[in-house]
Amino acid sequence: MCRFLVYKGSDEILLSKLILDPTHSILKQSFDSRLRLDTRRGQNNADGFGIGFYTDLKLGPAPCLFTSTIPAWNCTNLQRIASKTASRLIFGHVRATTEGTLSEDNCHPFAHGSLMWMHNGGLGGWKYIKRRLAERLADRWYLGVKGGTDSEWAFALFLNTLEQLGHNPSSCPETGFGPTVLRKAMEQTIAQINEMTDAIPESIIQNEDVDTRSLLNFAVTDGHSVICTRYISSSKDEAASLYYSSGTQWATRTSSPDDRQYQMERRDKGADIVLVASEPLTFERENWVNVPTNSMLTIHRQTVMMHPIIDKYYERDPYHVRSSAFVQAKGLVTNEKAALSGSLSPATETRGESEDSRKIVGGVGGMHALRSLSPDLARRSLTPASAQDRRIIAEPA
Repeated sequence: MCRFLVYKGSDEILLSKLILDPTHSILKQSFDSRLRLDTRRGQNNADGFGIGFYTDLKLGPAPCLFTSTIPAWNCTNLQRIASKTASRLIFGHVRATTEGTLSEDNCHPFAHGSLMWMHNGGLGGWKYIKRRLAERLADRWYLGVKGGTDSEWAFALFLNTLEQLGHNPSSCPETGFGPTVLRKAMEQTIAQINEMTDAIPESIIQNEDVDTRSLLNFAVTDGHSVICTRYISSSKDEAASLYYSSGTQWATRTSSPDDRQYQMERRDKGADIVLVASEPLTFERENWVNVPTNSMLTIHRQTVMMHPIIDKYYERDPYHVRSSAFVQAKGLVTNEKAALSGSLSPATETRGESEDSRKIVGGVGGMHALRSLSPDLARRSLTPASAQDRRIIAEPA
C-alpha cells in the first residue's frame, strides 16, 4: 500500500522540506511506514517513487513529473533535485506495488494537461472489472493509459467522467476547472467503480474468494484546487489512513540547518499552508487532523472543506464506529486517533458553499488537543475514532 503527500501553499517551498527533511518525511516512509495496511513485505514502499509539482506559468500549465523505479532512499538525484526545486503545489508518492509491474510508467503521480493524479489503495475485484472500466472510456482516454496499474485506469475514468460533464480535460483553463467540478467528477468516478464491482457475479465472488472492497484514497489537482478522498466501499470498515494539517508556516524549531524537527506554526486564523498525507510528517500529533472515512477534502485558496461522500456506504449516525477488523487482517491496528479523556475541543465551523457541507476555516477547527507523541507511542496510539472526529462533516440538509 503506497504513501502520498500533498502540499499547497501561498508561497513556494523547497521540495526537500517535505520530501527529505522532516522527522517522518515521505522518504522516511519509503522504508519505515507506520500505518501501512499491507505488511506482506514489511514496512517498505520500495517500488519506485514520484514527485509532481507546478512551475512558473511561463513554462506552461502542465506539472513537472520526476519518477523513478529506484527506492526513494537510494536515489541521489532525488536529493539533488529536491534541495534546489521549489513550488506552491506538490504531490509526492512512494510506491508498494499491488497492481502493475515495476516500471516508470506505473509510478505515480500521473498527469494529463494541467491535471495531476495519485492513489493510495486498490480497486476491489480489479481483474474482474478492468474490461468493464475500459469499455466505458472514450478512445482518447483508453489509448492514453501507458502502464498497468488500477490507479492509472482510475485516472482515465476520471478524465472520461470530466469530459462527460462537459469539460475538456486537455483545455488547461487559466484558473482551473474549479473545486465544484473536480469534486463532482471525483464523486461520479467513485460511483462508477462501485457500480462495476457490484456487477461482479456472486458465483465468482464466492468461488474465487474475490474481495470487492475498494480502498480509494485519491488525490487530484488542476494546479489551483486539490481534491483528496479517504474512502472504502464498505459501511463497516475503516479506510486507509489520511491526515491533513494547516497553518501559516512549515518550519523547524530552531535556525539550525540540521534541525529535522519540523512543525506547523499558526500565527493567526488564516492558513497559508495545507498539507495532506497518508501518514503525518511529524510526531506532533496535535498538528494533524484525521480525515474521517468516506469523506472528501477540498483545498481551494488555502481554505479546507470536508464533505461526506453520500452513497450506500454513508452512515448518518455520527456515533457510528467502523470496525478495525479489515485493517487487522492486513497486519496492523486501525489508523484512527485515540480519544483522550477531556482532550476534545468543539469543532470550529462556518457554513460552507452548500447546505451539504461545512467549511473548516484554516483547517484546524476540529483538531484534538493531543499531547506530543514519541515514535513508539505514535505507533500504539491509533485506535478507532470517536464520534467527535466526525462532527466536522455535516449531515445533509
